[in-house]
Amino acid sequence: MDVMGDKATLFETGRFVQPSSREDTDTSDETGEIADEAAEELRQRLAAEAGDVEAMSVLGAMLLRRGDLDGAEPHLRAATAAGDRAAANNLGVLLHQRGYADEAAGWWRIAAVAGSTAAAHALGRHHRERGDEPAAEYWLRQSAEQGHTLGAYALADLLEHRGDAGAEHWMRAAAERGHREAAYRLARALDRKAAREADDDGAPVPDEAEQWYRQAAARGHRRAALHLGTILEKCGELKEAGRWYLTSAKDGEARAACALGFLLRDAGDTENAAVWWLRAAQDGDGNAANALGALHAARGETQTAERWYRAAMDAGDVNGAYNLGLLCAEQGRTPHAEQWYRRAAYAGHQEAANALAILLLRAGDETGAEPWFSKAAEAGSVDAAFNLGILHAGRGEEQAALRWYERAAAAGHTEAALQVGMARLRDGDDQEAERHLRCAAGGGSAEAAYRLATVLDARRPPEPAHELGEPVHRRSECEEWYERAASQGHRRAQVRVGMHAAARGDVVEAARWYREAAEAGSRNGAFNLGLLLAREGSEPEAAVWWTRAADAGHGRAALRLALVYARRGELAEGQRWADRAVSLGPASVAERAARLRDALRQELSA
Repeated sequence: MDVMGDKATLFETGRFVQPSSREDTDTSDETGEIADEAAEELRQRLAAEAGDVEAMSVLGAMLLRRGDLDGAEPHLRAATAAGDRAAANNLGVLLHQRGYADEAAGWWRIAAVAGSTAAAHALGRHHRERGDEPAAEYWLRQSAEQGHTLGAYALADLLEHRGDAGAEHWMRAAAERGHREAAYRLARALDRKAAREADDDGAPVPDEAEQWYRQAAARGHRRAALHLGTILEKCGELKEAGRWYLTSAKDGEARAACALGFLLRDAGDTENAAVWWLRAAQDGDGNAANALGALHAARGETQTAERWYRAAMDAGDVNGAYNLGLLCAEQGRTPHAEQWYRRAAYAGHQEAANALAILLLRAGDETGAEPWFSKAAEAGSVDAAFNLGILHAGRGEEQAALRWYERAAAAGHTEAALQVGMARLRDGDDQEAERHLRCAAGGGSAEAAYRLATVLDARRPPEPAHELGEPVHRRSECEEWYERAASQGHRRAQVRVGMHAAARGDVVEAARWYREAAEAGSRNGAFNLGLLLAREGSEPEAAVWWTRAADAGHGRAALRLALVYARRGELAEGQRWADRAVSLGPASVAERAARLRDALRQELSA
């Protein structure tokens, strides 16, 4: 049991406490200290035998520190009988160590009444252990108000336990006097208070809290070092964060070892990351075990990965079961994947619930999938909310689908925002459609960028005329969105960008975009490229692209081919393409193609 005296000095004797053992010291120095201590003990013993009360007290304290309770007790009793308050306090410590708590409290009371702050602290702790909080508060407050650091900390702990607002004052007092646990707890309290006021767990840590974390960490508090590392990592101070993680990890903090592993992984040092993850996982950190599992899974070492995922699960980390489900699903072991997903889902893992629902839906069990999608969505899974939208849309339940799409879109789901935007377009609400399409396009959706561009394009006023009557082409916002979609491979956007380039007279740019769209399978791109090439005098190459467009169902391309072959005198081929254009349409094209076909038929029969 810890000695319940003053930790700053040796049981109020005035001598500073010396560490019982030291590492990395010179042997001769250690031998000299032992000799000095023996000499000091002899001197105090001689003085005590001569009746020196202070010597009795000091000698008793020295023997108590050494663990010689039998040798210490008579000296402490003698000094106590002579009125030495430090001896009374230390006699209480001795009796407490022997298991005589009530007798110890009696001597602590005598010492505390005589003004011993250490005894008042010890007596306050004694009453708290007995459940007598009023008495505990009284004596701890006596100790704290007289400047006793441990008394201030113990009082703060008691008040905090009761939810008393005065706890912060005494925690701060203890922290200011160098109590590292008080500094850490004060930092945590300030941290939580800032988060509550901001109503956000991700609120920045106040500067004062960081200072107290730093003070506690500098005094060897491993959890403070962990928190300080986390703060610095969020601020981008990765080197200093790494140093504090390392300090905390070396002191045995598994979470710091895990965090250090992630820091090293992000820096590209997976080998050393694995070393720290292994250390953390062996100390029971489930997050580190999951990281090791992912590392081995990426290397194709599935058996080792599975072992670490199981270790994470055994450590109470539900992600372990979810990751096992993912691993089994990748291997095609669907029944096992379902088993692990269910385990994680029942434990409240929202993404596991979503994955389980997808698994069931793919197996045709829509009835079984829907409750899991709902459970995941209600727990905050954005993907599950989007999937519920798809599920309802597939049944034709448009309003229910829209509600889930809106929920997912509000949480930043890009595809959901696109679906809401398209629904608003169908309803004729262009303003709401634009708002959601902008969100989706900003999130990287090429389709949303294209549809946003079409909305803006439809609103665009006619181009102003130049003084000489030539149109002036200014780059508009809709062109920027068309180009963004086109650069992401959106074929219709590529055709539109080509059309805008052609309108500006930039034939090379237009041809590039038309060709890119055509090669990706766009029949409009192929048709427009053919037109461009024909205007430039490359009709044979144009015919190649028109053929590709017509084969994909483009009626006007088929009509163009019919005209090309008619001009060449290949009437049968022209008639064939005219027939194709009639069948493909649209109506205006079909009408012209029918007239051409009839003319070619008459020519052939003449």
